[in-house]
Amino acid sequence: MNDPLPVIYLARHGETAWSLSGQHTGRTDLPLTSQGEENARRLGERLRTESFPHVWCSPLQRAAQTCALAGFGSVAVADSDLMEWDYGDYEGRKTSEIRRERPDWDLFRDGCPGGETLAAISERADRVVARLRSAGGRALIFSSGHILRVITARWLGLPASEGRLFLLGTASLSQLSYEHTRERPAIQLWNDTQHLTVPILPR
Repeated sequence: MNDPLPVIYLARHGETAWSLSGQHTGRTDLPLTSQGEENARRLGERLRTESFPHVWCSPLQRAAQTCALAGFGSVAVADSDLMEWDYGDYEGRKTSEIRRERPDWDLFRDGCPGGETLAAISERADRVVARLRSAGGRALIFSSGHILRVITARWLGLPASEGRLFLLGTASLSQLSYEHTRERPAIQLWNDTQHLTVPILPR
């Protein structure tokens, strides 16, 4: 009998003050709000019957808190490649504010001045995908929205810019896997928030 195809679970961190306001949060190390903490616990309830030989987490506290409150803090390995996009000069700013200065700005095309280019975050995502594929088996990742979207694009063999197509709400759960064979990577579940008290819409 063939080994089952691995499933990769992607958990976006719970709500922070800036995810609530729509400000770009790259390397600013914000904690979860009280609602974010509650939703992280509910995510843990959703996952309580699951087991994972591999759990990786961004070292930023919003992801680490989500991981711990979900019940996986003691087994998670911090991975700096899972840190959110470095927004550089656009850190803490809203897209609407940036576009008053640059009406045609698109993160997934232009990157951020003083921060990461699309090529740089694509390289990080490729390292994550390579580790996931070489590890084999099921894995659980706690991280932030934009890097998870780029990882998803690269998992599927798409350019990193296509991460723009995959919206993610806070404390959401998604799954990457394959269709039939490992030569056909696919999305199995996306942006599922049914475990939350109040569904959190993508920003």
